[in-house]
Amino acid sequence: MTNLAPSPGAVRRAYHEELGPGQRSALLSWLTFTGTFTGLRVLTTSIRAGKGPFRNISVGGEHLHHYLWGIGLLAGVGAVAMRGDERHRRHPVVAITYGAGLALIVDEFALLLDLQDVYWAKQGRISVDLGIGGIAASGSYFAGLPVLRRLRRERKQQAAMPTA
Repeated sequence: MTNLAPSPGAVRRAYHEELGPGQRSALLSWLTFTGTFTGLRVLTTSIRAGKGPFRNISVGGEHLHHYLWGIGLLAGVGAVAMRGDERHRRHPVVAITYGAGLALIVDEFALLLDLQDVYWAKQGRISVDLGIGGIAASGSYFAGLPVLRRLRRERKQQAAMPTA
């Protein structure tokens, strides 16, 4: 049977040749957001069930929600955006950090909206809906990139044609 999977080198070449720097950053952020959001849901479910090695983090008896870590990550990304040069802003670590930080915040959006810990309550569903909606919308954008590129090329070609 023939292996139809592309080689890692082919994926890397396509990634660099087909996507501009902004698109590469957006893709990395989306992939990281998706993985972090999904991982958080699995992790928090296991913590709630008392399974696995992880537990909630508390300081002085006060539970530290994971949106706090997300705010810290986004603050770091903001500092790089404000003070970093273009090479630093476009670095893959910045895109990955942004995606992870945003997922940490979106996962607890309902808590921030109501200022009540509704993570497992019916009202907490808004966080899941927002996260999945963001994943779907961004995924649709990336899936549509080839069509968007072709439309842009055709528009440029039409603009370059002399009018009769």
